Amino acid sequence: MSNQVRSPMAVTWSVWRALLLRESLDRLFDMRAAWFWLLMEPVLHISFITFLFTVIRMRTVGGIDVTIWIVVGMLSFFMFRRTAMQVTYAVDSNKPLFAYRQVKPFDTAIVRGGLEAFLMALVSMIILSGVALLGHDVLPDSPLQVLATILGLWFFGIGYGLVASTLIALVPETEHVLKILMMPLYLISGVIMPIGAVPPPYRDWLLINPLVHGLELVRHGFSSSYHMVPGISMEYLYAWGIVSFFLGLLLYRRFDLQLVMR
Repeated sequence: MSNQVRSPMAVTWSVWRALLLRESLDRLFDMRAAWFWLLMEPVLHISFITFLFTVIRMRTVGGIDVTIWIVVGMLSFFMFRRTAMQVTYAVDSNKPLFAYRQVKPFDTAIVRGGLEAFLMALVSMIILSGVALLGHDVLPDSPLQVLATILGLWFFGIGYGLVASTLIALVPETEHVLKILMMPLYLISGVIMPIGAVPPPYRDWLLINPLVHGLELVRHGFSSSYHMVPGISMEYLYAWGIVSFFLGLLLYRRFDLQLVMR
């Protein structure tokens, strides 16, 4: 038998494939009907918020159908939140695998992030298909803008997760702070509250949040008639994503032992 030495890239791809298979089985079949709740969580959120807007007889938000406004914003937010949460706990969930020297903490994080993007894409297609059957126009006016923005939100979710997991490993109490911070993001990111309805002095503070930029850009990508609030920038969203991602990489490289030994 030949003792062929594989390149580092070949080893990395083999590790990623194995991790992807393991994470897929764990994500979809870890508990009873896990795949069902993966879909039903955003469906229940969307249904409840849509019901509230229907009760107050609100038909449009910012010039577009309120249902599309809610669905698109909710799915975009879930892309960020689910990716961030999965990456944050990727190392903790795969600790036994670090007995193999080929497996690094970053491998588990990036595979989990990639899997979550794939699952959210499937969930989004199913939900949008259901909304289309109800008579709503779900075809985006600018597909490239939608894809670019979703990619930016996913990238920011990866970066957030990398930084958060390192902070939790170094200072465990940080976990409680991060969980508390994640809760108000649902409100201050424009998921269920139109940012345009916020008076300018306070709206400027909300625009510091990159998720606001992402959700507004996605909605505008679906309907060019949507009135985005002034100051929205794709570059700002990607700046947060790139900075957080590379900061997370540096932290993972510097504190890889602490991440594994936590």
